[in-house]
Amino acid sequence: MNAPPARRVRRPIRSYVLRQGRFSPAQQRALEQMLPRYGIAFDKRLLDFDAVFGRGARRILEIGFGMGETTATIAKAMPECDFLAIDVHGPGVGSLLRRIDDERLTNVRVIQHDAAEVVTWMIPHDCLSAIHIFFPDPWPKKRHHKRRLLQPPFVHELALRLDSGGHLHVATDWQDYAAAILSTLEAEPLLENTAVGYAGRPAYRPVTKFEQRGRKLGHGVWDIIFRRR
Repeated sequence: MNAPPARRVRRPIRSYVLRQGRFSPAQQRALEQMLPRYGIAFDKRLLDFDAVFGRGARRILEIGFGMGETTATIAKAMPECDFLAIDVHGPGVGSLLRRIDDERLTNVRVIQHDAAEVVTWMIPHDCLSAIHIFFPDPWPKKRHHKRRLLQPPFVHELALRLDSGGHLHVATDWQDYAAAILSTLEAEPLLENTAVGYAGRPAYRPVTKFEQRGRKLGHGVWDIIFRRR
């Protein structure tokens, strides 16, 4: 009797390609020495924020923090809030960990893992005051648009994690991606726009060096801020 054919398991489409790049000595040291202190291992169990940070506070999720400059700046300016920062790229994780240690930030924890899986398995519903997604990979080629992070199913999962009045703030420097994000967020019934179309840049979002260079070249930046109904 012939065995049934093996089922092919469809792998989820990732919104990133894992190119770790080269670590600086400082990034490598921070990853080795600080990740056990400030990092949280991925686990398929809901995270207890109060236990992790040792207090109850407003909770902000940062997805795709790059080299950590913006996350560290915002966390330093908002010590009353606790920040959970997610990224997959090792040098960036090492850079943020170094900033956390240098600035003695007690309100930031880092998860080096796929954000979609972290949100699905680890973030309770109705627990976040804000979600920040600044300059996600635009995947500019049309055939790669399916890899863009902010697809309707993931936006819905993010909305479920916001508490009432909590906001989802996205910034991008790609106009067509900005239009797609705006359309996607407008279609999510749990969210409502805080502006008519695009929002102005809030004071809490610092202008990065990359953004400053782009503005000098005439490049635009679009902020999109929706709140949980």
